[in-house]
Amino acid sequence: MAQTLKRDFISLNDYSSGELQNLLILAKKLKKNPRRSSACLKGKSLALIFQKPSNRTRVSFETGIVQLGGNPIYLAPDDISLGKREPTADIAKTLSRYVDGIVARVFLHQDIVDLAKYAAVPVINGLSDLSHPCQVMADMLTIQENFSVFKGLKLAYVGDGNNMTNSLMIAAAKLGMDMAVATPKGYAPNNDYVSAARAAAALTGAKITLTQSPQDAVKGAHVVYTDTWVSMGQEEETARRLKDFAGYSVDAKLVSLADKKFIFMHCLPAHRGQEVSAEVIDGPHSVVFDEAENRLHMQKAIMISLFTAKV
Repeated sequence: MAQTLKRDFISLNDYSSGELQNLLILAKKLKKNPRRSSACLKGKSLALIFQKPSNRTRVSFETGIVQLGGNPIYLAPDDISLGKREPTADIAKTLSRYVDGIVARVFLHQDIVDLAKYAAVPVINGLSDLSHPCQVMADMLTIQENFSVFKGLKLAYVGDGNNMTNSLMIAAAKLGMDMAVATPKGYAPNNDYVSAARAAAALTGAKITLTQSPQDAVKGAHVVYTDTWVSMGQEEETARRLKDFAGYSVDAKLVSLADKKFIFMHCLPAHRGQEVSAEVIDGPHSVVFDEAENRLHMQKAIMISLFTAKV
């Protein structure tokens, strides 16, 4: 079952603009005609290592692999403690003898890197502290469905410069879409990801802008995006973060600065009254549940691209 050659899906930094476009094309085909792929991964098994609880990531991957003819194996935090009960290298090598792919949803990005280093099968990043590539590719699919093209669009992100911000910058830059990021002082996105995004933007003509002004970021934006201010594992920072992010809530006043046909996006779960008002997330411009659905279609595209050459 182990493979001599394999590709992982760890960070969008590892994929070219053309490869990201190909994933979008495949996901659209799968969404339009789900039956075309109903047996393409028949007999394949997918291990899901989850250090964090999940709704969309777990259900979309489990449903996706079943729809493709394969089988999911969910491994909860107490089932596998990466690097604690046994070395991560041993876990990766053992699972490679049983399954055809591994999805990991972890706290530390290094855990994903280590799994990929030692696994003989493809490893997919279901979320880490630095990157959330599966979610962001589903986001790109949602944006493309609403605007057809990326060039000429402006994506505004308001809030914490977290894993979502990092991956969104890379995807936007590689697909030719401008992105403005507004974060409070001390919460800017990862410097390495900023540099990588700007390098990619230089090739596509996109522009990556960092600011501390939500108003400047959202002005004229076609897509307005936010995420929770307190991620899992940061609960003890809640009081300080709520204070630091005062003025960064995406509300009706802020989105009035965006393009008239803007869409609002959030990877969920959302906290109404904190990073976004109910008026916005439940309003007519919101596409958050389209995003959630598109996790399924994009997850299937990613798995097919890694596990087989053709649909």
